[in-house]
Amino acid sequence: MDDDSPASPLNSPHLRQLALQGAAAFIVLSVAWPYCLMRQQPLPWLETSLLIGALAFLLACLTRQYWWWRLMHALFAPAVVLFSALGLAPGWYLAAFVLMFLVYRGALTSRVPLYLSSPETARALTGWLAGTPARKIVDLGAGTGGVACALARLREDAQVAGVENSYLPWAIGCLRTARLPNCRWVLGSLWDVPLAEYDVAYAFLSPEPMRRLWLKATREMRPGAWLISNSFRVPDVEATAEIDVDDARKTRLYCYRL
Repeated sequence: MDDDSPASPLNSPHLRQLALQGAAAFIVLSVAWPYCLMRQQPLPWLETSLLIGALAFLLACLTRQYWWWRLMHALFAPAVVLFSALGLAPGWYLAAFVLMFLVYRGALTSRVPLYLSSPETARALTGWLAGTPARKIVDLGAGTGGVACALARLREDAQVAGVENSYLPWAIGCLRTARLPNCRWVLGSLWDVPLAEYDVAYAFLSPEPMRRLWLKATREMRPGAWLISNSFRVPDVEATAEIDVDDARKTRLYCYRL
């Protein structure tokens, strides 16, 4: 199957993570529960949840999951037990779920968490673009619009588009770009954006989708166009240029010429 083909439900990374967490819970409970029954003791839920978290973390390491998945696996079961002990009204959990969905919807559909580029990154990107004839630029996974706004203000001769898939960051970006006539702000998946018209595609995603993004760019963008990735390399592809950004996180931009 081509890397750019939609993943089947059975190959969903979210189902894999659910299976990993479920396996850890099943293994621990299949030992702890009979043991406590034989000793006629109640199951110590906090200690049991810590064991589940430790085993889930170990399984995540053995299966080479990204660091954020390892952390979530370690904390999930203990967090469930601790929050259940707080006795909070169900409405608070619903409100937290809605808020998380509005902010992180993109992570569910495209495996891309919300990363925000620094202002220094936008300035470095603008300075680098000054040496190119680029006139049409798209920010794929544009967050709250920081880079798109900066590019639109500093490059009034360019047409800038920002594409964001999560509702709350998109709404913030709408407000920030409303008075920028050369900035188009779009709600939608970056995978649905045709790249043929753009000279430069900028993305700050995660390691997970980089190969798929590269395949999309090579298929759709014209020769001489650029794909620029913040922090994450395209696997097995050498960058044409690299830009070091003087910001707190020591950002590096990987520039790939098609």
